This record gives sequence, structure tokens and C-alpha cells, in this order.
Amino acid sequence: MVSDPEKELGSRSIEQPFEENSERQPGPAIPSDSIAAVDHTVTSLQIANENDTAGPSAHPSTTASITKSKFKTATIVAALYLTLFIAALDQMIVATAIPTITHELHSARGYTWIGGAYLIANAAGGPIWAKLSDIWGRKPILLAAVSWFLFASIICARAGSMRVLIGGRALQGASAGGCLQLVTITISDMFSLRSRSLYLGGLGFMWAIAGGIGPVLGGALAQYASWRWIFWINLPTFGITFVVLSVFLDVHNPRTNVIAGIKAIDWLGSLSILAVVIMLLLGLNFGGETFPWSSPKVICLLIFGFLATFIFLFTERKIARYPLMPAALFRNKSNIATLIVTACHGCVYIGSEYYLPLYFQSTHAATPTQSGLLILPTMLMSAVMGIVCGIVMHRYSAYRGLIIVGSVLMTVGTGLYIMFDAETSIAMIIGLQFIAGTGAGLLFEPVYIAIQAFTGQENVATASSTLSFTRNMATSLGVVIGGVVFQNSMTSQSGCLAATGLPPAILSKLSGQDAAANVDIVAMIADVQARLVVQKAFASSTRNMWIFYTCVGTICVLASFFIKASRLSEEHVETKTGLLTTEKKAGEMELQNVDGIAV
Repeated sequence: MVSDPEKELGSRSIEQPFEENSERQPGPAIPSDSIAAVDHTVTSLQIANENDTAGPSAHPSTTASITKSKFKTATIVAALYLTLFIAALDQMIVATAIPTITHELHSARGYTWIGGAYLIANAAGGPIWAKLSDIWGRKPILLAAVSWFLFASIICARAGSMRVLIGGRALQGASAGGCLQLVTITISDMFSLRSRSLYLGGLGFMWAIAGGIGPVLGGALAQYASWRWIFWINLPTFGITFVVLSVFLDVHNPRTNVIAGIKAIDWLGSLSILAVVIMLLLGLNFGGETFPWSSPKVICLLIFGFLATFIFLFTERKIARYPLMPAALFRNKSNIATLIVTACHGCVYIGSEYYLPLYFQSTHAATPTQSGLLILPTMLMSAVMGIVCGIVMHRYSAYRGLIIVGSVLMTVGTGLYIMFDAETSIAMIIGLQFIAGTGAGLLFEPVYIAIQAFTGQENVATASSTLSFTRNMATSLGVVIGGVVFQNSMTSQSGCLAATGLPPAILSKLSGQDAAANVDIVAMIADVQARLVVQKAFASSTRNMWIFYTCVGTICVLASFFIKASRLSEEHVETKTGLLTTEKKAGEMELQNVDGIAV
């Protein structure tokens, strides 16, 4: 309902978020009862009002203004897509190059943490970047994240040891958390809820393309050039996005005072969330690999990680003036179900994608490039489904059905991976990936619409960052726990491997903690029977991972039925940032109806 017609006509967006600043000549008054219709009628009256007042001579300038606005919007969206693409690419590009990297840097123990450090820092940093953008505005914080990513890429490219590389990957992950969060938040600021569904679907497409190209490109660079080019290629692409966003991105800038902004940061919440992520994931990674599960170091990390979780929750609920994750967000049952689905999706999809190349290289003697090509069916279907989701949500205002269907297909497809063994045909492997890829592709962006549909526009950044944190944390846990399952399974296979008569030097490299980094040894085993035993050991260990991911997928299916459907609004409201707006939002979150209304 339009409470003030004249005000509505003055602020109404016609799907051009940057056209609001264009000058308009005053027109004749329009009776309020003529504007109590649907959105397209309001837009028609607005355009008719301009044309009647300005006359025919105004048409060229109006057309030029609209064209300019469209060009500006398209340029900004393209730069945002490229930013997300590179940040997402670096999440998977190292997967097929890790054996080459560990061999050149002479450190097999760093296998898990080349990817794990990126994912952990990504998960921990996301909510902090989002809150900083609430305080200082989207543009300066996004540009800071892009600059940080460029600096971290240089460190990784020049790394001379595993420790330096892991440190650089952690810095990359922290900045990527900001890039990924702020791209989604900025697009949500630019468009109405219904229109943004189309653009968020495009983000899902970019995610899938990055996931498909990443392993292939990483394997090719490692095999034919140098793994260091995996990081050097970030410089020109991110340099372009930095320039474009600096020039064209035009969103609300509160120009917050630096000192006041620093005081407003939720420092205790930021430190506690870092403690949660780092201690829990370190404990899970060390357990059964570097130290026994009964080791005091592992036990302390896990216990203090859980304690830090309670400290974080208490801080957000009782202490923080501007919390990273307001407690009111979790009072909506649909939001909770959405977060559970998001967590399960991140765990299953990224975990499977991360370890499928390991299965190909260990059981089918695939090269890094070949293993990257073999997971393209998953990426292809995810990319296609990203576009399909955007179109369906935009046209039919439907997201709940997409989430349910996606959860079922992803779980079924992952469950079928359990059949993979050392003798599974390539045709069967490719065919089954289409099922899992279709399901996973349906879950990338609809969950953002599902949680934003029950959140006020001013709180979209908080809701989106919370959802992204949940996905990133689950992704990190999925990769780490999947690695733990694999390593422990390989340790349990040591007796069978020893019975093959292989030399102790080879057997030590096939032990639990080192097996994944030494898959190239499998093809070098001359004895056919011994090689088959090793391949079966790898296949059995990866099968245990698929069982774990299938169980997580089942939880995803159950949770998807508790997500509520809602009409998606076509009204675009400019998002204000800054301390005054942030303080207002803190009160609004408390007043938000737990049943929610799409706004």
C-alpha cells in the first residue's frame, strides 16, 4: 500500500537504481486515488507525468540519461561479478595443483592447510567486513578488500616455503571473505528484492564457472607452467575491478569519522568469532593426523573453541552495541532452516568438489589437468542452474521449491558417489555428477532470497553476512572433516598396504597424513597387483567421505521443508549506511516480526 503517493512517485525506482539522482521537472499534481494500484501502474503514471511536463523536446535527454544509467549499472555489475569470480576461483584453483606445490616446497604436511587456511580465514573475516561496510559504507570497504587480496596474492606467488604460502593463503582468504560478502551485499543494495534475485542468480553462475575452471586452470598451470602463476594471474584482473569500482560504483557513503567508526566496531565479537573458527578447525585438523584425538592439544583446542562459541553468542546478545550477528535474526524459524540448508550445502558441495580430484588422481591415474576436466559436469550443471534460479525467482517469485528440489538432488547425487571404486567407468562418474551438480546449483542463491525475504532492507547486510559466514564455516568444516575421515581411513588401510610388499619408503608416503599429497606415487608402482591394492585403499577411503557427505545432505533435505515462502517485493529502497543507520537497525532487528514480511 502506498501511504504517500507524491512521495512514492518521487522516490520510486524503475529498475534503474542510479537513476534516482537524475533531474526531474515538476509536473501537475496527480490525485492520490489514481495511484492506489499495483507497481506497474505507479511507474506508468510517473513516466507519463514526466513526458507531459517536459514535452517532446525532453525525450532525447531522458533517453540519454536512462542509457547512461543502464550503462553505469551494467559496468558496476560486471565489475562485481569479476570480483566474485576471482575470489571464488582462488578457493578451488589450488586443488589440482597441491601435489605439485607440496613436492616443490618439500612439505607434504601442509596439504590440507593450503586450502584450509584460505577457507578458515574466509569464514572468520566475512561478518567483520560486512559490519565495517555498515559503518564506513560499501565502496571504501570493498576497495580495501580488493587491495588486500592483491597484496596477499603477491605473497603467495613469491612464497619460498610452505609456512609463507599458508600465511599468504590465510591473508587471501580473509580478504576474499570481504570481496564475496560485499559483492552480494552491494547487489542487494542496488536492486529490489525481486530484481536482485535475477542478479544473484548470475552470481551463482559465476561461482559455478569459477569452480569448473579453477581445478582445470590450476592443474594446467602447475603441469605446463608454474604453480606460482595461479596467484600472479590475480593481479591484472583485480587491478581492473579496482579501477572500475573506484570510478563507477555510486552507493551511499556516510563519510563516518575514523575514530568514531573504530569505537563502534564489535571488537569482542570479532575476536571471539576468530577464536571460534581457528580453534575448532585447528583441533579438527590436528586430531588423528598430527596428534592423537586424546592429545591434550587437540582436546584443549576443541574445548576452548566451544567455549569461545558461547562467549561470542553472549557478546552478540548482551554486550555488543553493534553486533556482527544480532540475536533477533535467529528468532525466525524460516531463517534458522535457511541457515541449516546453507551449512549443509557448503559442507557437501565444496567438500565433494575438493576431494573428487583426489579420487581421480589416486584411483584412475589422472593428471592434475585431467582431474580438473573430469569434474566439469558438476560445474556445468551448477552454472546452468544458477541462471535458471535467477529467471524462476524473478519471474515467479518462487524460491522455496528450488531449495527443496536442490537439496534432494544434491543428496541423492552425492549418495551415488558411494558406488565409486577403483574400477568405476569414467562414463558412470560423469553421469552421476550431473545429478549432484544440478542439485547443488539450485542452492547457491535462493537461500539469500529466502533469508532476505524476512529481513528489512536496512538489515540485508547483516542477514547476508550471517548466511555467508554459515556457508563458509560449513565449507571449512566440510573440507577439514572430510580430510580427517580420509586420513584416518588410509591409516586403517596400512595393514593391507604393508601386505603388498612395497618398500617402507613408499608405505610411509601412503600413510594417513601424507597419502593425499603423494597420489602421484600410485602410477609409479610397477607391480600391477600392488598398485590395484593401493588404488582400492584410496577408493575405500574416499567412499567413507561420500558416506559422511550424504548424511549431511539428508539433514539439508529435512531442513528445506521448514523454509517459508513469501512474495518478493518489486520496490527498491536505497540502503543507508553509517553509525546513525547502524544504531537504528539495532532497534529494528528487535522489533522485527518473527513470522516476517517480505519488504
